[in-house]
Amino acid sequence: MSDISPEQSAREQGLVDEVIASFAGTDDARLKTVMESLTRHLHAFLREVRLTEAEWNAGIRFLTDAGHITTETRQEFVLLSDTLGASMQVVGMNNPEHANATEATVFGPFFVDDAPEIARGEDMAFGALGEPCLVEGSVTDTEGNPIPGARIEVWEADEDGFYDVQYDDERTAARAHLFSDESGTYRFWGLFPTPYPIPDDGPVGAMLAATGRSPMRASHLHFMVTAPGFRTLVTHIFVRGDEQLEIGDSVFGVKESLIMDFSHYAPGTPTPDGHDVGGRGWAETRFDIVLAPGDGEGMRAAGS
Repeated sequence: MSDISPEQSAREQGLVDEVIASFAGTDDARLKTVMESLTRHLHAFLREVRLTEAEWNAGIRFLTDAGHITTETRQEFVLLSDTLGASMQVVGMNNPEHANATEATVFGPFFVDDAPEIARGEDMAFGALGEPCLVEGSVTDTEGNPIPGARIEVWEADEDGFYDVQYDDERTAARAHLFSDESGTYRFWGLFPTPYPIPDDGPVGAMLAATGRSPMRASHLHFMVTAPGFRTLVTHIFVRGDEQLEIGDSVFGVKESLIMDFSHYAPGTPTPDGHDVGGRGWAETRFDIVLAPGDGEGMRAAGS
């Protein structure tokens, strides 16, 4: 702001001070802190870029459009947060590294409460298209002790890159929940993850296009794991060798520790548990989950 006169700068700072002072009577101390800091940073941004009125109006239209396109099954503001890296920043701040606990990543906009329960070894695809994939592993604490009865929510896109809620026929597919057994292990059949674009037909997609960014997400399978006395884990597993990992993930969700090896088998190869894959080829991977101690609260409340 070197070309701004001292008088103009003082007037602008006076408004910042006036707005901050308006929160002086806020009873909730945390809310007061957040609103004061938001005001300081918002006004600092406006003053740094010298935002024009036309740009301000464009921003208001952008947020209005984001609200209009948001539905029960599509959350454009989550997409905006994800694509600006805000979601991963919040995840990182609220899920600090703890010993060897599994790392967290973004929640995403397509989680659905009350997904059907499946038993150990059952199929969560429910007819969704894709290469069958066996996923198994264990759930333990950071000292290696098994955690029986952990609730494991899993959900993913089909081979065409769509989640069930993106279809208009009210299907439930490629999502379920199950529980770890007495030895802390779990197993289910799903689909081999494939890359797909985030919904880019709205304002967030327009922002990505305008800035030359890809809407593509790296191939992944979502997990949310909860157990009493442990921090809720919201995470993905990614596919080693996926070309999108080199190009970049549009929501910055990839962590090296979450990239897994997948094996592929030709049609006719027997599955280890006798699961019928209909004569198709199939894949398998192992994902051992380690939960950090905590109060069981996490991103589910924020993301749902």
